[in-house]
Amino acid sequence: MFVYSLGGNEATEQQQRQREVDFLAAKEEMERVVEPRPRERTQQDYDLVLRQARELLDDQADVIANMANVAALLHSTFHFWWTGFYRVVDSHLVLGPFQGPMACTRIALGHGVCGTAWQQAHTILVPDVEQFPGHIACSSNSRSEIVVPLLDDNGQVTAVLDIDSQYPAHFSDLDARNLERLAEMMSGRQPDR
Repeated sequence: MFVYSLGGNEATEQQQRQREVDFLAAKEEMERVVEPRPRERTQQDYDLVLRQARELLDDQADVIANMANVAALLHSTFHFWWTGFYRVVDSHLVLGPFQGPMACTRIALGHGVCGTAWQQAHTILVPDVEQFPGHIACSSNSRSEIVVPLLDDNGQVTAVLDIDSQYPAHFSDLDARNLERLAEMMSGRQPDR
């Protein structure tokens, strides 16, 4: 049996593996400890974000560049856990520009919150992702989620804006209304006021 020497302590390979498993479990638990909940977003916050987004989008026709800037704007302003886009490519949603930890790269129609929002072509707000049937857990730190579809002039979904929070019930109707306005702006349609 191979024996590791750890600063004068000797451990068998099995003991070392157990320590690594314990370390990773403790690390994951520490990562789940979250800071105090941030203040709630206000309509004034969103008014500013929508003005900034309009400035970013006005002179730029490239969809990927616009998604990248909007993801960065939302993420840096509101400090969400994950903020990004999935684009409709053939029969899947494919990961687009995002801010936050690594993410799932492909999502089928009707799978998870994103695939369901794509299938139903409407916003889905999920206060507790563990209660959403078929939720795709790209990160165990995600506790709540909102997904807003971007629609073309024919009402077809071209992409979805996906935002995750490490806090349960972090999103509200205020978020949904304003993110839908942003999605309309990004789709080239004038948002309802």
